[in-house]
Parts: sequence; C-alpha cells; structure tokens
Amino acid sequence: MICGVDEAGKGAVFGPMVVGVVGCEAEEDLPAGVRDSKALTPKRREALYAEITGSFPWRVVEIPAAEIDRLRQEMTMNDLVVRAHAEAVRSLGAGQAFLDACDVDEERYRSKVAALVGDGCEVVARHHGDALFPVVSAASIVAKVTRDRALEDLRVEYGAIGSGYPSDKVTIAYLKDYIAGHGTAPIFARTSWETVARLFDRRRQTSLGDF
Repeated sequence: MICGVDEAGKGAVFGPMVVGVVGCEAEEDLPAGVRDSKALTPKRREALYAEITGSFPWRVVEIPAAEIDRLRQEMTMNDLVVRAHAEAVRSLGAGQAFLDACDVDEERYRSKVAALVGDGCEVVARHHGDALFPVVSAASIVAKVTRDRALEDLRVEYGAIGSGYPSDKVTIAYLKDYIAGHGTAPIFARTSWETVARLFDRRRQTSLGDF
C-alpha cells in the first residue's frame, strides 16, 4: 500500500492544524477528479471526501491551537509538521509515503520525516505534492474538509470568525474586537502567532496613551 499526506491550517491563527493521510494500492484506484483541494469547490470537496473516506484507508491527525502553542515552545512549526506527518504515515503502515514538503529543502524534509517513520516505508517529499501526486491530493481533501468542519463548528459557537487566516479581514477584525473586549485572545486562537502578539502590543500602546 502507498499513502499520501498533506495538511490544512498550518498558517492559520484560528483553529487546529489537520493532517490527512489516505492509503491505496494504486493511484488509479482513487476517485475520478481527485486534485489539490484548493482547486476544488467546497461542494466537490465534500463529495470527494465522502468517496475517499468511504472506500480507502484514511486517518487525520488534528492538533488544536493550544497544543500548537505548547509545542512551539519546544520546536519550530516545520518540525511540528514533520512530527504530525510522520504520525500520519505510521498510522496506516504503508510501504511508501508521498508528502507535500513543508520545507524549502525537499530532501531535508524527507529525511526528517523518514527518521521518525522508521524502516519499512520509503518516504518521498515534493513541493506542491498535492498537485503532483493524486494520493496526496486525496489527503489534502480529507485534511481540508476536516478543518473546514472544525471552523464551521467554531462559527456556530462564536460567530463570524472568518477563515481563521491572518490574511482574512474578518478574522483579524474578530480577533481585534475580542482582545479589546476581553483582554485576552479567544480559546481557539494560536497565541504564539505574531498576529496575536501585534494586536496585544497595539492594545497596550493604546492603553498607555490614555494616561
């Protein structure tokens, strides 16, 4: 069996990072139309997610915001992703794993994951792996749909939080207003992110200006 691994939400300031892994005997067995999740409409992603999870081995490794903050005290974000990718690969026990490389150096990324996976599995890491390998595309769909559902649960509970990414004006407006009103970040925010630190700095400067 081969497997593909990809993650969603690595750079988000809200919500979990989700790593998806999908296994198959041959990529030709995967559903027609499998491609990088970012190139698919939400409706098509959901349909393919149902096909993939209903017919192939799969798992997700979900790392909540608070856990990301804790782990970043011990390691870089790239090393955190390495560990999560390796955990995903081990969970399926495939003989060959294809990864979307989360490092400017593909070989460095490959070797780090391979060291944690151990013997018995050949690891291949490539930039834009979700566009190169259908099995990685399948994993990207599983990861993206899982994270989208997690964000939707947060919206139901907390309101208009946006996509959760720092580039999203809705997300930043929500974060700014929440910090202004509560003096702390929401529980689902990654407080180790520079985005959050900058908003707290601005709040402190504003408060000092009141004196």
